[in-house]
Amino acid sequence: MAPKRPKGAGAFPKAVDTPAPIRPDPDALYAALDLGTNSCRMLIAQPKGSGFHVVDSFSKSVQLGAGLERTGRLSRSSMARTVQALRICQQKLKRNKVKRMRLVATEACRRAKNARDFIRQVKRETGLTLEIIQPEEEARLAVISCAPLVSTKTEQLLVVDIGGGSTELVWIDLSSVPRRDRPASITRLHTGFHSADSPFHAAKVVDWISVPLGVATLRDQFNDVEDDAARFALMSWFFEENLADFAPYKDEQAREGFQIVGTSGTVTTVAASHLGLKRYDRTKVDGLRMTSDQIDKVIRGYLELGPVGRRRDPRIGEDRQALIMSGSAILQALLRCWPTDRLSVADRGLREGLLYAQMSGDGVLEDGPF
Repeated sequence: MAPKRPKGAGAFPKAVDTPAPIRPDPDALYAALDLGTNSCRMLIAQPKGSGFHVVDSFSKSVQLGAGLERTGRLSRSSMARTVQALRICQQKLKRNKVKRMRLVATEACRRAKNARDFIRQVKRETGLTLEIIQPEEEARLAVISCAPLVSTKTEQLLVVDIGGGSTELVWIDLSSVPRRDRPASITRLHTGFHSADSPFHAAKVVDWISVPLGVATLRDQFNDVEDDAARFALMSWFFEENLADFAPYKDEQAREGFQIVGTSGTVTTVAASHLGLKRYDRTKVDGLRMTSDQIDKVIRGYLELGPVGRRRDPRIGEDRQALIMSGSAILQALLRCWPTDRLSVADRGLREGLLYAQMSGDGVLEDGPF
């Protein structure tokens, strides 16, 4: 399947992930649900200043896309697992009396022949209305959520969202934006490209692409390769091959002023492994900057562990041991392609972007600086 390239991207303000001190007014609550190829994740939050605080959340591995690469369809068992998870989400929405919400599905539902039947089943059994969004919006929301992590020294920015079924890459040129305004300039993309009479300096989206290879779909492509190291090398090479038409890939970029921001379970797992965390801690991972040498060391450690060792590693776990290698193959390919020795880790993504989009559209966020 050929990569999809949308025409533009957008962004929004800063995420504040802190618990609510008191039970909030239900009229002020917003919900965002992200149903991906592997996971079902939801946030319920209340606007606070230029960001929000989280009231309730949900995350579960449902493996909706299991077998999709082979059959082109969502299986009965994967749909049943997902509906079960969505029932829990529905209960949380009902308990918190949430009225404003956006519930979206991504690559697995974009590709499955029976996706519409599944959407109707979800509506019938849970009362929830899922919306299948296109790669363009998925990439835009990833950029939105990562904007606060952009350095004022960054001139060329690459935001990478490694999903279960696809990987979105967005390249943004900030060189004409004053340094102190660079993070905020990305948030201004939420209204689209600025007109010539805009009083603000605009970030320029150079190119972006949606590659239909994520941690699950890339793994499934090479399931028949038995040797662990050989499978990893083939996955990394194959992903790089699929980047050939991404315009910035062809041009040599200066190392100085270049930043990659990565958002995904792969990136945060690699960061947690690097930090040696016994228990995952978002406050230590989100915003961490890792060198390419540190990332390579973690990946080499994963290969040395092998499938059995990775399954026993509490930072990876049984469900993720195979997926972490396909995700690491994507990550290694990206660091090989572009001239940077650092990657910024983002524990944020589609849900945060969805919340900002709703809150900004309702005008309930303050226009605060980062």
